[in-house]
Amino acid sequence: MSAYRPVVVAGAGSIGCFVGGVLAQAGRRVALLARPRVIEEINRNGLRITSCEGLERTLASNEVTLSDDPAIFSDAGVIFVTVKSTDTAGVADLIAQHAPRDAVIVSLQNGVGNVAVLRERLGGRSVLAGMVPFNVIAPGEGRFHRATSGDIVIERDVAGTAEQLSVPHLKMRPTDNIAGVQWGKLLVNLNNALNALCGLPLREQLSQRPWRMLLADQMAEGLAAMKAEGIKPVAPTPIPLALTPHLLRLPDLAFQLLLGRAMKIDAAARSSMWEDLQRGRRTEIDYLQGVIVAIAERHGLNVPLSRRIVALIKRAEADGKGSPGLTPQQIRN
Repeated sequence: MSAYRPVVVAGAGSIGCFVGGVLAQAGRRVALLARPRVIEEINRNGLRITSCEGLERTLASNEVTLSDDPAIFSDAGVIFVTVKSTDTAGVADLIAQHAPRDAVIVSLQNGVGNVAVLRERLGGRSVLAGMVPFNVIAPGEGRFHRATSGDIVIERDVAGTAEQLSVPHLKMRPTDNIAGVQWGKLLVNLNNALNALCGLPLREQLSQRPWRMLLADQMAEGLAAMKAEGIKPVAPTPIPLALTPHLLRLPDLAFQLLLGRAMKIDAAARSSMWEDLQRGRRTEIDYLQGVIVAIAERHGLNVPLSRRIVALIKRAEADGKGSPGLTPQQIRN
């Protein structure tokens, strides 16, 4: 990996702009392939990166390369793929057309199937899976704020890509079991849809036992489906996944005493799926709860809550009115 070739972010939205911005402020060459709206916002305001842990830095627009032209891949050393799962095949074709064959491609996407798509369309190239544990919100005016904590995890390779990309305020750790890490993150990401349906900030949502119990029941369905499929998810936190549903069901006071201090969540944080509904975009529900439903169908399992949530999100997508502001009781029907 050449230090003189840029890191290019393919599909720089909230996660991509934050990751790119932190790398740039650490002195790395960074290019962002982004929508014209994002480019205009950064050109007008600069790229401001902040975090719940105290990071605050504004980069001038000329400190990163901005473009909506995939020719930006032409001299990439590393390409971070941060597009929605529905756009993975399309961005892979652009990378195949424009990027050097020795560029390392790293997927920083939700879900568990994106790397397979990238490898199929980028045969022979180095494609690594990654997992982003934190949430980034985009309040506007060029600001991208990391609202929860955690380190990026990247599949280990002989080149030491994770270690080479790690910088202050953005630690990247290698793992020998990225599949387990991704399945563990999928279980946690089941809350994305619940947060989108309720419309509450994440911290407020998770402080309320009825919402935690709903998430616990979701995770229990997911764990049962994964067990039937022979999948062994790796917990993205020190808490074993098998215990997580039980801990989520604790009364509010006990939950706060045991886990509240470990929850580094900004008061304004919401899920990316909530943002998708607010902006009228298609969500990734088929790559989260939809995956659990598909596994359950293969094994004859009953996952009524997962099915119900898929249906509610698709209804909200069709309505185009943002978050429907449902209660836990309304979601359970």
